Amino acid sequence: MGVFDFLKGKGNSPKETKVVLSNPVNGKVIPIDDVDDPVFSQKMMGDGFGVIPSDGNIFSPAAGKVVSVFPTQHAVGLELDNGVEVLVHIGIDTVELEGGPFDTLVKEGDTVTTDTKISTVDLAGLKEAGKENTVIVVFTNMDQVDHYDLSTTGETTKGAEIGSVSSK
Repeated sequence: MGVFDFLKGKGNSPKETKVVLSNPVNGKVIPIDDVDDPVFSQKMMGDGFGVIPSDGNIFSPAAGKVVSVFPTQHAVGLELDNGVEVLVHIGIDTVELEGGPFDTLVKEGDTVTTDTKISTVDLAGLKEAGKENTVIVVFTNMDQVDHYDLSTTGETTKGAEIGSVSSK
């Protein structure tokens, strides 16, 4: 052990940088490339995945803390325990709805786990507004992402392990 190893502290073993991702909502998990919005599918915001939800209960995809709640309630920003920042964006072009069908259940500074319901959405309300309901999970600080793996796609229940993301 080197003299300065103690300075490195936590975060250097691969185990501590890797976070398992859970499906945040019952539904069909899809690769981000298949999300019907070029901003997301072309990874302009970062890599990630989408879920076409079968219900309106949205949970955190991993443990971390809430760093931003959008006034329009269509998205929640999280920082995972490994430092990777995640945007959970509900629906496509839903910022225009100004909060209508959404009810955000967390606030900035809250600690979340995969058992934390962060939002509910009225799927029928989205449909009436002509909006797609895809829940998009995107890593917004890709410069901090070492490796991202989406190992499961298709119909999956909330809480199912679907992949992992590791920080640098």
